[in-house]
Amino acid sequence: MNLAGTALTPRDATMYWLSTRTPNDLFLLYAFAETAEPTAVLRRSIADRVTRIPDLLVRVLATPANIAYPIWATCEFLDEQVLEHEPPERDWGALTTAVGDLLGGTLDAAHRPWRLHLFRNITAAPGFAAGEPALIAVLQLSHALADGRRAATLARALFTDSSDPTAKTAASLSNSLSRMIPEGWPAAAMAIPRFPIAMARTVFRGFAAYRAEQRLAELTSAGVIPPPARTGPPNLLNGTGSAPAAHTARMLVHAAPDLKVAGHTVTVIAATAISLALQRYLDSRAETADSLLAQVPMAVATDSGPRNSYRDLTVDLSIREPNLPRRADRIAADMSQRRHRAEHPLQESRSRATAAIPAPILRRDIMGYPMDQLPQRVSGHTVISSVHRGPADLSLAGGPVRFTAGFPAIGSVMRLTHGIHGLGNTITLSLHADPATIANLDTYAELLNAALAEAVSALRLQPEM
Repeated sequence: MNLAGTALTPRDATMYWLSTRTPNDLFLLYAFAETAEPTAVLRRSIADRVTRIPDLLVRVLATPANIAYPIWATCEFLDEQVLEHEPPERDWGALTTAVGDLLGGTLDAAHRPWRLHLFRNITAAPGFAAGEPALIAVLQLSHALADGRRAATLARALFTDSSDPTAKTAASLSNSLSRMIPEGWPAAAMAIPRFPIAMARTVFRGFAAYRAEQRLAELTSAGVIPPPARTGPPNLLNGTGSAPAAHTARMLVHAAPDLKVAGHTVTVIAATAISLALQRYLDSRAETADSLLAQVPMAVATDSGPRNSYRDLTVDLSIREPNLPRRADRIAADMSQRRHRAEHPLQESRSRATAAIPAPILRRDIMGYPMDQLPQRVSGHTVISSVHRGPADLSLAGGPVRFTAGFPAIGSVMRLTHGIHGLGNTITLSLHADPATIANLDTYAELLNAALAEAVSALRLQPEM
């Protein structure tokens, strides 16, 4: 689907408006073998590839007075969208510090919704031979443009060689059409007479959502579907409610076979290790926790609708279970129950009700929401986001890809997040933290690495049922 000329869905507009209040951009890191090509040549190569990716030739265009949802307008690639960085040192430690600095930034999607950051000749990168330099590319995307799954698809298109001469047609046609449309006014002109209709639709769908909630409660009481996820009191991992003042990042790169166990998904294995590492980290900080909850995004398969097609599941990390195989089983069972409830057709009534809210009302609610207050109950103490990004057949200027990483956003409530990203024969666990909350991320990374080895070993020794 070509985005140009279409309105942002309420879900995507929410991400766009939120970005003006808190950083929520996506950051996808890819490590390539370094190339002798100068950055100017790389920039031209990227520019050529972008012409074949219409989704990367759009920007957000607000309607006058925000009377309607913003629209996607076509635009041209700018040289500034490929930026080379020069850290003080060109080693892996300096690279991770530089990535942490990037994570606090936010793109203005009204200007351009993506940027590619390049770090060249980085030494001591994981998986590279001694002295072998790496070319690190970090693709920054506005969350309005993509969720984790779509972002991986866009990155794959950007880092895949293509010589299809017809691929430029869609972008060229889209650009020519956009020049015929007065910016911002068509959507606004249509929205004004439709505002009362939208309000009526909101009321109608709101009533339908209320009825759906009643029916969900009935089915829950009857044991047909699992109960709602429980919440928990915040702990040290949730911070104090203020915005993070800084950002730190770390990456644990593993060969995929080292993290795979028959009968268990990589996500469950990682979640089990994370539960153990978090317990030990909190103990080291003299912080007790009766429970730990993880917010786990679940992709919703759809070829149309929002660019952000996912739902957040609250999964109990079962820290009261000391036996790791049983803990993994409980995490897997809870994840399955959360998914089962989230996928029930009645849940769609909520989404339809939100989709009917007129733009000015939804924007007012988002811009006025108190984001600097720590709630008494939270749906998660950390985030675990898992996306497999496909085979390792990507390249940049002839340099093959070695691994990938990603860093879910932190905010006023979530101060430590985990990304699990597979590419080819590698799996990377990425950490993103507020240093005011996680004072030494290296300490936690060491705990997590040890917990991964411990969890995999325990699960492999588990007798088959």
